[in-house]
Amino acid sequence: MLLSLLRIKNLALVEDLEWELASGFTAITGETGAGKSIIIGALKLLLGERAEKALIRTGAEACVVEAIFNGENFAKLNERIEEGGAEPCDGELLVKRSFSLGGSNRQFVNGSPTTLALLKTIGDGLVDLHGPHDHQSLLVPEQQLALLDGFARAEATLEGYQQGYRRWQLLVAEEAELSTAESAREQEIDLLRHQINEIGAAQLQPNEEEEIHARYRLASNSQRLIELSTAISRQLSESDDAVLNRLAETQRLLRELEKVDPRFAESSKAHAAAVIELTEIARALDRYSERLDLDPEQLAQLEERVNLLETLKRKYGRSLQEVINFGERAERRMQKIEGRDAELERLAVEIKKNRDELERAATNLRKLRSAAAPKLAKNIRQNLADLGFRQADFEVEIVPNEELRLTGSESVELFFSPNPGEPLKPLRTVASSGEISRVMLAIKSALAMQDAIPLLVFDEIDANVGGEIANAVGAKMRALSQKHQVLCITHLPQVAASANAHFVVTKEVVNGRTFSEMHEVKGKARQEEIARMLGGRSESALKHAASLLSE
Repeated sequence: MLLSLLRIKNLALVEDLEWELASGFTAITGETGAGKSIIIGALKLLLGERAEKALIRTGAEACVVEAIFNGENFAKLNERIEEGGAEPCDGELLVKRSFSLGGSNRQFVNGSPTTLALLKTIGDGLVDLHGPHDHQSLLVPEQQLALLDGFARAEATLEGYQQGYRRWQLLVAEEAELSTAESAREQEIDLLRHQINEIGAAQLQPNEEEEIHARYRLASNSQRLIELSTAISRQLSESDDAVLNRLAETQRLLRELEKVDPRFAESSKAHAAAVIELTEIARALDRYSERLDLDPEQLAQLEERVNLLETLKRKYGRSLQEVINFGERAERRMQKIEGRDAELERLAVEIKKNRDELERAATNLRKLRSAAAPKLAKNIRQNLADLGFRQADFEVEIVPNEELRLTGSESVELFFSPNPGEPLKPLRTVASSGEISRVMLAIKSALAMQDAIPLLVFDEIDANVGGEIANAVGAKMRALSQKHQVLCITHLPQVAASANAHFVVTKEVVNGRTFSEMHEVKGKARQEEIARMLGGRSESALKHAASLLSE
């Protein structure tokens, strides 16, 4: 798999760049400040790094970066991509990132919108990027252990161990919680007992609240409802001038009218039906007022129930169902505490079982590390010799921990001696900046043979070296490119001359605006660029450049 195309639009000094890449070792050179670091910045954005608005080119509204990776074996990568909800790859992976001054930040994988987390996950399996300060991570013990695990291919074993470690820690914490002071335990039991009794005594039903409130609303307004229904009934049928009394007279007149003119038969029937309807309404109102005649004791009971429900909700949950759930949790907690001794016995057995499994996992992890440590040290010594440390010594020492940790039962310390006759000392105490850069490359070379990451990017990690050592650095990167695609931003002509392809970043000012551009150099143009890096384009520099390129 390889990065075949990188597009950059409106990123810092780059207005529009489309860069086609090939496999092997590609060098990127240019004057200081020309914009070489923009290439690294674009890759970091595609790897999920935070996007700053200040990176958007002045005068532009948005920045867009995208990359195309080509290859055949996308199986493992597709698992991560599909888990992230994006379209899987079929011979090609397209990653795109855009952000604007307005604050919108969007990213895509194979055309599907996705998250920065997925970009980072994908990037971790595609690109290994090393900058001029990344070698500082070599001085951190945790990173040294991670390097050894990578060489030992112990990641899966470590993950299994860490899952067991977390389970064991949870059980230990649970045991400690149950073993708290007796007084605190008794206080909690008293509180739980009160909560359980209070909720249980209420005999709650999840759906009763609405019904109780409706009944209470009617009961508390019963006097007014009786007054209204009685008044309506009186107007309809009971008073001297009641509606139904007056309608009886109009009904009699309609029947006489119907005898004279039969066309009024339908009107007479409709009138009779209306009288019947009004009569039924009057009777219904009478029955309604009789039912509402509640005594004060019933009203008081309803009011007490409503107040109880509201009190329980204030204390234990926003709804009756939440109150019921709270009570059930309290009962489970009560049972757990009351069965404390039995639970502690169960936990002790579970903790021992998990501890035994954890120690077996730690032993398996230690065996992998112990077997890999001398092989890694030997490999690094060979790479150091290639890089000019012909008599240097290097060891990977495994140090047992007093207690099991999340990383295992041991730690790792890298020891280095650059000169013969000098004792091995921890790497963090002896290496100079130039030495540590070469140690980083030696370690990276050792790991690269085991590493499945296709693209290695080196950003000026060859600083503080020169002469024959620079030749060795270039040769080492070319060797790495046999199994990986390698990109290197460099100021060393020896390193640039070792590359299969060579690109130069230049900076131009047009109509008062600065532009960074990139172009490939070949033949005479490449010889002139190497000569410039050597200090000028004199005849001797050009001959030296030609010599480097021929080598």
